[in-house]
Amino acid sequence: MKKMRANTFKGVNKIGLEDRPIPKAGPGEAVVRVTLTTICATDVHIMKGEYPVRVGQIIGHEPIGVIHELGDGVSGYKKGERVAINAITPCGQCEYCLSANWSQCGGFLGGWKMGNTIDGCQADYVKIPNAMANLTKIPDELSDEDVLFTTDIFSTGLSGAESADIQVGDSVAVFGQGPIGLCATAGAKLKGAALIIAVDTVPARVRMSKRMGADIVLDFKKVDPVKEIMKITGGRGVDVGIEAIGLQESFENCVKCTRVGGTISSLGVYPAQLGSIGVPLQDFGYGIADKRVVSTLCPGGKERMRRLINLVKNERVNLRQLITHRFSLDEIEEAYRIFSNQLDGVIKVAIKP
Repeated sequence: MKKMRANTFKGVNKIGLEDRPIPKAGPGEAVVRVTLTTICATDVHIMKGEYPVRVGQIIGHEPIGVIHELGDGVSGYKKGERVAINAITPCGQCEYCLSANWSQCGGFLGGWKMGNTIDGCQADYVKIPNAMANLTKIPDELSDEDVLFTTDIFSTGLSGAESADIQVGDSVAVFGQGPIGLCATAGAKLKGAALIIAVDTVPARVRMSKRMGADIVLDFKKVDPVKEIMKITGGRGVDVGIEAIGLQESFENCVKCTRVGGTISSLGVYPAQLGSIGVPLQDFGYGIADKRVVSTLCPGGKERMRRLINLVKNERVNLRQLITHRFSLDEIEEAYRIFSNQLDGVIKVAIKP
């Protein structure tokens, strides 16, 4: 049986390459030879034991690749075509999908399968379920790096702006300018926000934030971001506060700086160890200030991906600039060390099998 290399979860703070059989495509499935992937902050949560997966799980959920094999019943594609696959792989047929809740396919968090409930894509090959709903052809004029982040972080960041229903002329605060926060900043600009205030302290992320659309970047180590945001908005608060880190403090700050009748959009993955997230009651208006809290898991499926790729193709957003480091699959442990510890000005890494 032919073998491939795969990065697996071996226990808390333990990952590493193993030889695994190349998967076979069953009915409705496809096997894709991975040509480019990346590391997500969620993968770091998995590595640290903050999000539970089984020992031995192949991790990773953001693949670009070439179709290697098609299972029975898959039409409209052929071997050798370049495709992008979203982290969320909905079936397109269940109650949740038919209600446009693709990320919750089959029930609670069910759309996220790769690297969670089935083997993921930090490997030479990955098997994709419900292939006809999830394989998105890549235009010839775009490179793998051009579209890599449509597979998760751009879809997720943009969805934070979409779920908040940002209106033309709105003011928006985005707490955290990691990869998801940067894409939320870009999403707010695409949605027509007139003022985008970003909050972070890492110099490389501060610089990139302005390139992605932020008008003002506040360093939370130098100023109180809530006080500054209230000052900038004349005491009104922003229309939308986006939490893109996954921390109690940043969630509270979103609540505090969002105006009465505004929206708090939660994008961060909160570690299970937190137990719960609290709401500052006075700033929440004791529950009657018409402040709305929405949460979002990255929308998936091939139609979502087609739209995101078109934004890249027509130069509405530049995602390739987020790649600061490139590694081979053999260097995956070093890539995790750099990315998870935010070393060397890293924003996002590209992993090339």
